Amino acid sequence: MSLDRAVLAFAGVMVLVSVLLTAFVHPYFVWFTVFIGVNMLQSAFTGFCPAAMIFKKLGFRPGCAF
Repeated sequence: MSLDRAVLAFAGVMVLVSVLLTAFVHPYFVWFTVFIGVNMLQSAFTGFCPAAMIFKKLGFRPGCAF
């Protein structure tokens, strides 16, 4: 799995988890979803992604985006 796909899969899982937490635990978990979206947006413009840095250190092969 490439670094790009790992980051996208991780972001998708985090969004789904945050939506489930919002629905079943407390409505304020919606801010977790907002945080994930803002992080994805800033990553698209700046190229800086903390998750990509972590996955790169874990040995995922580089992709096109990161």
